[in-house]
Amino acid sequence: MAAKNSRASAVPAAASPAAPPPPASAASDRSSETLERLRASIGTLSTMMRRELEETLPWYRRLSADERSALGLVAQNGITAFVSWYEHPSSPSWVLSDVFGTAPTELTRSISLQRALQLIRTVVQVVEDRVPELAAPEEQVGLREAVLRYSREVAFAAADVYARAAENRGAWDTRLEALAVDGILRGENTDALQSRISALGWTSHSRFTIMAGPAPSEPTAPFLATLRRAAGRFAEDVMVGIQGDKLILVLGNVSAPESAYPRLSELFAPGPVVYGPLAATLADATASAKAAFAGIAVARGWPSAPRPVSAEDLLPERVMGGDESAKRSLILNIYRPLLAASNGLVETLSSYLQGGHSLEAAARELFVHSNTVRYRLRRVCDVTGWDPLIPREAFVLQTALIVGRLGTPAKTNQPKVAGTKGVTGK
Repeated sequence: MAAKNSRASAVPAAASPAAPPPPASAASDRSSETLERLRASIGTLSTMMRRELEETLPWYRRLSADERSALGLVAQNGITAFVSWYEHPSSPSWVLSDVFGTAPTELTRSISLQRALQLIRTVVQVVEDRVPELAAPEEQVGLREAVLRYSREVAFAAADVYARAAENRGAWDTRLEALAVDGILRGENTDALQSRISALGWTSHSRFTIMAGPAPSEPTAPFLATLRRAAGRFAEDVMVGIQGDKLILVLGNVSAPESAYPRLSELFAPGPVVYGPLAATLADATASAKAAFAGIAVARGWPSAPRPVSAEDLLPERVMGGDESAKRSLILNIYRPLLAASNGLVETLSSYLQGGHSLEAAARELFVHSNTVRYRLRRVCDVTGWDPLIPREAFVLQTALIVGRLGTPAKTNQPKVAGTKGVTGK
């Protein structure tokens, strides 16, 4: 009997069910209750969120009314989207459209990514602080975890928005930069050029320098970015352009040109690098660019030219290459000033150059002392900036004399008219 009783007592013990689990509908009822509270609190949370932004973010108060409205709409969309996400957690692909909507353009223009994340943090903090009012005690932990997961997805979505905006802005800036450089080379309207370079953040209004030289075989985007950073160490503003196999640097307010130009020339591919004359205005930059390109075309005529070389130092080669601006420069800056200075400077320079650069030979031809020749040659250097005692600069001066003479109409003998001594003598 004892065994039977023990077996009888054991059966109920083994068959006795554990504590019944809560009905399946209980969890859903609690979720439904929390969802209802969340939906009912969207307006309140939005109001609290705006107040919190005003109080905790000083930069938010400094924004314009339109900018605050756009950002407030983003934050409100975030709260509304959280309610939908809490009900149906899914892939975060919807975040970009539901939270940001059409706001990425305004968002990225109004605030930086760092401030956008501060905005998200504030919104999340407002929701998290209201968790005890929005959920029953047993659901508060789950709601807090949902808020944290949601904030992570929104933060990643914001980073993606800014990355896309940066890529689009970078592509647009590259196209705008190419148009600006091309406009300078072609001499477009100054107002249109000024508008383009201002859109690129250009601040210089004078002292433009154009450098041109061979471009690398494959000028990739990283190379151009490195080029801009390197050139930015020597100039306040930089634009980079590629024209066929030529690389163009447009520089504004170059500091210490004597040391900057050689360092910048290292950024070009092997070959001659030429920089144009300093341009005082944007309109003059076109002439500087044309001089630089004309210099590149004839640089091989001076094999020992330095790298980089000024387009002004290539005036003789440019004249031989048919560059009319080089001819005008030689006449205006060398030949005419020498004529205006008189004192026999043109004659002395011509005799010195034709006499094999000999002071004594020029003195004998001019019937003056050699010290007089030396003094006049120093005057030539003072007037023109070119020293005839340096062979290369003497070549430039000699070219200027030739161009000046060819550009001056030849004098013709005037016929005698009645009333001269030969006529009245009859």
